[in-house]
Amino acid sequence: MASTRDRARKLARLKLDRQQARRAARARRRRQLQAGIGAAVALLLVVLGAVWFTGGFDGDDPADTTAQDVCTWTPQDAASNDKLKDVGTPPTTGIAQAGTRPMTVTTNQGAPITASLDLAGAPCAGTSLAFLAGKNFFDNTKCHEITAEGALRCGDPSGTGLGGPTYSFFNENVPSAPEPQPSASAAPAPAAPLYPKGTVAMAGTTPGANGSQFLIFLKDFTPAADAAPQYPIVGTVTAGQATLDAIAKIPTVDNGSGAKTKPKTDVVVQSLTVGGIDTGLEAPPSSAPSSAPAS
Repeated sequence: MASTRDRARKLARLKLDRQQARRAARARRRRQLQAGIGAAVALLLVVLGAVWFTGGFDGDDPADTTAQDVCTWTPQDAASNDKLKDVGTPPTTGIAQAGTRPMTVTTNQGAPITASLDLAGAPCAGTSLAFLAGKNFFDNTKCHEITAEGALRCGDPSGTGLGGPTYSFFNENVPSAPEPQPSASAAPAPAAPLYPKGTVAMAGTTPGANGSQFLIFLKDFTPAADAAPQYPIVGTVTAGQATLDAIAKIPTVDNGSGAKTKPKTDVVVQSLTVGGIDTGLEAPPSSAPSSAPAS
């Protein structure tokens, strides 16, 4: 009988030990679960605090786009085109998308020509012109063409129409072609020119691949009805129109390819500078790329 009682007590003790082990395991799982939940809540509070601190919940404030990539600068191979000049590339962030910048083109043909660059309509073109001006890219270069559209073409240091920096960028702010007018007995009112006299536009070596070359229209121009506009507008001349009028009177001669587009008298850009950003506020944003020459 004693051995039977001992065996029963032993079995009871083993059962109790198993129950206590299961209780301890459940307690450990509860503590681990509670610790994991606590850590997740703490992390969430840290993240929410950081978002709140940086103004992430300020829904009424306009988004700051200056820290975002705005422009894409596509590399061009100078090995396959020796007319390209490597001066680096403009920044991709910190690009102003509002306001204007003054551009001053001093030539050998009279008073300086001043234009206002539209940063809202063409932020990448304005940024590129400011960047290249800061590298003295345009200084002492010839405007190699007066185009058939009546525009002075400048910005190619090689003077061949093939030159530019070792990057390109896509079109922006290309005007839309006017809608065709239905026929009527009464003549429709003449539409405003797509490129008014004094318009500053980019001119890629191929359409849509803009670099450093730009046009200043010496007269009003609208493409033919069956030709889509291709020049992205970057600004408007604000002073120096008398100089442009004098340039418009320069006769053109054969450019070597059979086209009479080369100015008979050289038009030389002695210097081209781009000033600071005018946003209409007292202080322009400090993140705007500068056109000051690099040291």
